[in-house]
Amino acid sequence: MKRAWLLLLITALAAWAEPPPVVRDAQAPAVRELVDLASMDAGFRFDLRYATPDNFVHATLYPVAKAYLHRNTAKALGEVQHDLAAQGLGLKIFDAYRPLSVQQRMWDLVHDDRYVSNPAINAGRHTRGTAVDLTLVDRDGKELPMPTPFDDFTEKAHRDAPGIPADAARNSKLLETTMIKHGFLPYPFEWWHFDYRDWKKHPPLDVPLDKLP
Repeated sequence: MKRAWLLLLITALAAWAEPPPVVRDAQAPAVRELVDLASMDAGFRFDLRYATPDNFVHATLYPVAKAYLHRNTAKALGEVQHDLAAQGLGLKIFDAYRPLSVQQRMWDLVHDDRYVSNPAINAGRHTRGTAVDLTLVDRDGKELPMPTPFDDFTEKAHRDAPGIPADAARNSKLLETTMIKHGFLPYPFEWWHFDYRDWKKHPPLDVPLDKLP
């Protein structure tokens, strides 16, 4: 558990600064920096759980099944995809930009900031368009074994969880290593969650996905 707590301390220290004001104007410059990942033609696969009721809230939270990231984060993610493609692998995206109002709804249900960021502290990570939840898939789009399913809020999802099957541990480590190579920071309590290195520089957003330019 020491590694997970060390990673948490590092990310917590980065989040202590007062977050900038929330952006709610769909035409604001920060919002216009968001990129629809499907438009990149990078070969990403998608399973956008919060655009369906198949999630821990058991409700549809997004009006459209789209995944957006800040353009710098999206570019780095495309580089990850390119590296993995050389190994016959790729990325499947579960979640990316998340409006602050949705983050609040999640926090209202799960008061555990290991798994759901408290909007009152840092306005959340996904709200900045610099966090992504994902997994590895083979060339046919089949998910590789991982320590747990997505959004498993147990200690088995922690990056230093003991007793993980060898193939799942190997796949998780490959994902982590490749993401780090391209500037992403692994979140200690969720093997699927990564923040781009400059995430704290960006303002939290609260613009619904169907209102994005």
